[in-house]
Amino acid sequence: MRSYGKSGVVEEIRAAGGEVYAVTSEPQRLASKAQKHWELPFESVGDPHHEISGACRDRGLLDLIVNPDVDLLIKTEGSTLSHPKGYYQPGVLAMDSNGRVLYRWRGIPTRKNIGGAVARPTPEHVFKNISGALAEPTTANERADAALDTDPELDQRGAPWLLFVSLLIANGWFLKAQTFGYAPGRASTEVRARNAAIRLLLFLVAWGAAFATLPTLLVGVALAAWGAWITPQVRMIHQQFQNVSVES
Repeated sequence: MRSYGKSGVVEEIRAAGGEVYAVTSEPQRLASKAQKHWELPFESVGDPHHEISGACRDRGLLDLIVNPDVDLLIKTEGSTLSHPKGYYQPGVLAMDSNGRVLYRWRGIPTRKNIGGAVARPTPEHVFKNISGALAEPTTANERADAALDTDPELDQRGAPWLLFVSLLIANGWFLKAQTFGYAPGRASTEVRARNAAIRLLLFLVAWGAAFATLPTLLVGVALAAWGAWITPQVRMIHQQFQNVSVES
């Protein structure tokens, strides 16, 4: 969402007579806090009971994938988050004043995009497609809705899954998995991910130094004990982050 405000696309959409809204499965209090914290130049709307996304699905506009597994988020982020019906994966929907779909995309959560946490169509790509749809000839009485975009220009690629899991463990100080989700009053996702990467590097160096200087059997037993402790956390990560295959 932040990239739309920084790219200048919002101003171009408004200049063309349109408007931009962000819709999230968080409650309105968190949606409003995120809007202020991220300095979004458009309104952020809370949809915790999936009424807006459900209406889009029922009308055949955009069917977002929902992840009902939120235990990891609640356990690691506490009461700051609220997803009574789970959280829906990202999507983009653009319509004209007559209700015609100009552009639509929905995220398919996989290990490659770390469960849908990253990889969004760039604002420029979306605006280019919207502009192209608006510029279509008007000779026909009705123009068809835009098909689902299945190969957009993405803003970034996901980190390798093993690295991502390791960073979640590092973010929990190697005792539990700790997500990087937005939470009011806490450091940004980027800062926490950077700190976790530093911790992970130091963790690996420490184990290397231990094997080099201490009795191998003693260090090996300690590593095995830690592995037994952290394995349930790794399994939880695999269960909570979606990895689905959906035909478009």
